[in-house]
Amino acid sequence: MGIILCCFSIDLTGKLCIEVTSASKIAFVSEELCIGCGICVKKCPFEAIQIINLPKDLDKDTTHRYGPNTFKLHRLPVPRPGQVLGLVGTNGIGKSTALKVLAGKLKPNLGRFNNPPDWQEILTYFRGSELQNYFTRILEDNLKAIIKPQYVDHIPKAVQGNVGQVLDQKNERDMKAELCADLELNQVIDRNVGDLSGGELQRFAIAVVAIQNAEIYMFDEPSSYLDVKQRLKAAQVVRSLLRLNSYVIVVEHDLSVLDYLSDFICCLYGKPGAYGVVTLPFSVREGINIFLAGFVPTENLRFRDESLTFKVAETPQESAEDIQTYQRYRYPTMTKTQGNFKLKVIEGEFTDSQIIVMLGENGTGKTTFIRMLAGLLKPDAVEDSDVEIPEFNVSYKPQKISPKFQSTVRHLLHQKIRDSYLHLQFVSDVMKPLQIEQLMDQEVVNLSGGELQRVALCLCLGKPADIYLIDEPSAYLDSEQRIVASKVIKRFILHAKKTAFVVEHDFIMATYLADKVIVYEGRPSIDCVANAPQSLVSGMNLFLSHLDITFRRDPTNYRPRINKLDSTKDREQKGAGSYYYLDD
Repeated sequence: MGIILCCFSIDLTGKLCIEVTSASKIAFVSEELCIGCGICVKKCPFEAIQIINLPKDLDKDTTHRYGPNTFKLHRLPVPRPGQVLGLVGTNGIGKSTALKVLAGKLKPNLGRFNNPPDWQEILTYFRGSELQNYFTRILEDNLKAIIKPQYVDHIPKAVQGNVGQVLDQKNERDMKAELCADLELNQVIDRNVGDLSGGELQRFAIAVVAIQNAEIYMFDEPSSYLDVKQRLKAAQVVRSLLRLNSYVIVVEHDLSVLDYLSDFICCLYGKPGAYGVVTLPFSVREGINIFLAGFVPTENLRFRDESLTFKVAETPQESAEDIQTYQRYRYPTMTKTQGNFKLKVIEGEFTDSQIIVMLGENGTGKTTFIRMLAGLLKPDAVEDSDVEIPEFNVSYKPQKISPKFQSTVRHLLHQKIRDSYLHLQFVSDVMKPLQIEQLMDQEVVNLSGGELQRVALCLCLGKPADIYLIDEPSAYLDSEQRIVASKVIKRFILHAKKTAFVVEHDFIMATYLADKVIVYEGRPSIDCVANAPQSLVSGMNLFLSHLDITFRRDPTNYRPRINKLDSTKDREQKGAGSYYYLDD
């Protein structure tokens, strides 16, 4: 939308600070003359102008700028041959721009969008750094770069045919059989690309990239839609692409997966949509910890007011007094058959003010179980006649969100959760942390994936209910937003004295949220069992033993970290039967 200002501002020398020409209806603000008085911000409608103070001496590090008063990227990540470079940062901070520049698809203009430099000048600018050799190789050796896109749901618009045909066309490394087995594509090999689910599309996209010969492989959010087991398999496929002369770069918001597959990390900080700054490369542990702490020690710079930690205490054994305090619910052992799929639910109980995280692969019947609790599905058989299924009001946030509402977010909230969104407690506990206020006047159909997810969470928690079913709340959210969303859910459920059942594949988010866990076992889409809710440690140990992986905790911020397979720590924990360490 073009912004037309009714007036213009003149500084003391008579030069225009803000002007609108007849050629362009978009206002131009002179950054050199602006003194940050804020008059234009107050006068301009729709909060269309923001004044942002940049850290000192950043201008000489500008790598690329799209135009006047638009986003600019400072510095670039430095890839190294034979190693995986991980990028971590919030949405809108320049990760995708950095990927385009490193892939050779976007020529860096060093901030001079009116008079772009030639490649000779660009190489001189990066002289003495590893990026000089990198860009020289791109220009002289004509390196081939392949990017797995962030939004895999757009793939069916660009790719026609079935999965097997597309992989045959791209099969330059003669790896089709191995990749189809590792990424579980054999069962969809004859299916049309347009008929694939989100997780199947993601695995297909990873296979298409990995099956080709290239010198630069880039993966933008490869874990979206995948369950924990599939995420680890995808990480192993990504690492298998490493060669002495090849580069692998990954953007990932699941910090445990990023930790598992990266050799070193570059953090990105700044103001989303305004500017982004890339840090120097750090070791994996140090890089992720710097991002969570919000402080870059090498630059003595704080980019977030508070650090993010994951201190989780094992829920203590409930005393008789606790039993009286909390409302307890029991459900019987029951079975349900849908087509070829059979689910058995083992009898269990839960209380209010409790979050139960459901752990299992895709297709194990997590949503089926919740729909039975909600009364939307009737079980085929109930084994314990003494226990009845209690009747609950359920608020449900589905896994896939399709925006069909033809108006603004404000109208949507007013129509669906009017009482909640006007309540001051709900505004401070849910809406402010999820940053819903700045979305209020936007059309719902124009929201991005992350914005839609935050609005959907707000709608789910705003509906009065006994049980809140939240299916994959981390989808499309960046690392920082995931932690904020976890805290919002946890605080709301505790204060409202309700129960939440959460399906989540991001391990950090799952362990932060869980008071109890339900582990699903069996063969996905065929025959599965939902165990009774159990404690965090025993449930995690059971779940991780099926995946054959072990977790330790970082001593600085307590985040879960996956042990490298067959490492000393991995063998020690497996020998002790302790797949999940609560304390380190």
